Amino acid sequence: MPLPKLPATPATILSPDDYPKAEKGKSVKPVMTLVETSPQQPAEETAPKARAKTAEKSPASPTAAKRSSKPKAVDSSIKSSVSRVADRMGVTKIFVLDTNVLMHDPTSLFRFEEHDVYLPMITLEELDNHKKGMSEVARNARQVSRSLDALVAGVDESAIEDGILLNKLGNKDAKGRLLFQTKLQSVALPEGLPSGKADNQILGVVRALEQQHPDRPVVLVSKDINMRIKARAMGLPAEEYFNDHVLEDTDLLYSGIMQLPDDFWNKHAKGMESWQENKHGTGYTFYRLTGPTVPSFLVNQFVFLEPKNGEAPFYGQVKQINGKTAVIQTLRDYSHGKNGVWGVTARNREQNFALNLLMNPECDFVTLLGQAGTGKTLLALAAGLAQVLETKLYNEIIVTRVTVPVGEDIGFLPGTEEEKMSPWMGAFDDNLEVLNKSDNDAGDWGRAATQDLIRSRIKIKSMNFMRGRTFVNKYLIIDEAQNLTPKQMKTLVTRAGPGTKIVCLGNIAQIDTPYLTEGSSGLTYVVDRFKGWSHSGHVTLARGERSRLADHASDVL
Repeated sequence: MPLPKLPATPATILSPDDYPKAEKGKSVKPVMTLVETSPQQPAEETAPKARAKTAEKSPASPTAAKRSSKPKAVDSSIKSSVSRVADRMGVTKIFVLDTNVLMHDPTSLFRFEEHDVYLPMITLEELDNHKKGMSEVARNARQVSRSLDALVAGVDESAIEDGILLNKLGNKDAKGRLLFQTKLQSVALPEGLPSGKADNQILGVVRALEQQHPDRPVVLVSKDINMRIKARAMGLPAEEYFNDHVLEDTDLLYSGIMQLPDDFWNKHAKGMESWQENKHGTGYTFYRLTGPTVPSFLVNQFVFLEPKNGEAPFYGQVKQINGKTAVIQTLRDYSHGKNGVWGVTARNREQNFALNLLMNPECDFVTLLGQAGTGKTLLALAAGLAQVLETKLYNEIIVTRVTVPVGEDIGFLPGTEEEKMSPWMGAFDDNLEVLNKSDNDAGDWGRAATQDLIRSRIKIKSMNFMRGRTFVNKYLIIDEAQNLTPKQMKTLVTRAGPGTKIVCLGNIAQIDTPYLTEGSSGLTYVVDRFKGWSHSGHVTLARGERSRLADHASDVL
């Protein structure tokens, strides 16, 4: 089942300089650019990349040490002067929360460390209006309401005005107080600004708080860009909510690949051990070595060395790390025709790495990230069909994705669950057509029988009905995972039962979900949290293999 012929002019592969390169005594970070921001864009849009020092909204977390420190000039252009002065003087602030912050992250109340949180009455009204329904927003609104009810319970009415301790429910990091709007505050807004609109009422509350607490900085926190622009225009300090960002800069996202230095073998060959083992019918060579580069390795990370003197390249995967000693395993060459997976062979280095993860039964969780046309879906489907129909490692393939339309929604879709999901699964149908191209000698009847067999083992499921399910011995593909929130991603990954493999595919440069950015996407979240686990792996695919037209379009458009 051969693939279509290669384009006449193949796309350019990433140069070795684009991969993290190990140096003595330095930690290694990926150097990849997924989203470029032009200097003409508003400062609010570039905020996720320039807020490495926002401690009040970024409490200590496992990823805090990995965040980049930007120059002070960049940071000062984002933060308000009130907030900068408060940081220097060590004064606690009052953060006024917009409703969209609470509905986006229901635990945001407890994310501001020693600072106080203020909730205007209109915010509580909007929460009440959005609490009905089964959507993610409604669930978050109900969770916030339950948290507020637990905080208020048992508190004397006269004490509410003084503030309720936020660590009352066991959140030790929250050392501030929760303040409610208990009085009607009449503040004159600029002429022409409608006073009945909720956003304008919140702006009025912020201005009234500034007059009521002249000795304390008051900062509005909102995920609505227009709300922050209006606040800045009125001279009020406003900032975005950043605690949901896994990484401040997507350039720091783990790529799963590292280029070894040219003198790697000279520095690490002393005392090196090597042996061979046979795993899953394939012989592998293992190297146990010690050296200065080893501390920068992560388990299941791919390493490569392509000498410029014409020697054979080296491709390997880190299997064990113990201090300055690591075990590196050679890879199976899926670019060779004899190792083809369901008729598919790897066309570049990154695809070879990806197939080694997808075909490894010991790897339970795989994430593939890359631009359009890099082969994410084709590789995942080919590996799934090979392990379901040939090796029978899994019972069936389950495919799901977020149903977020790019343009206007086409409305109600009739039919069963699979029929409703079929318009969203066009990408899988296109790839199945390529994979179904069997030998011409089989004839129409043979090809039709093969297609029916394949489709009988592929189930398309909606994400709306995943809660409470358990998948046993399944091969689960989550497509367009960049549109998932971290909470939704956790719901899906925890569905895995014994013998189940989960594959997440996505491109964080194409996010369609409102209020979700590259730094706060569920795909970014799992890539960062799962790196270094012995039963998971990640590869960032870099080279487009769709066609010369698609490659040229991605460069010039």
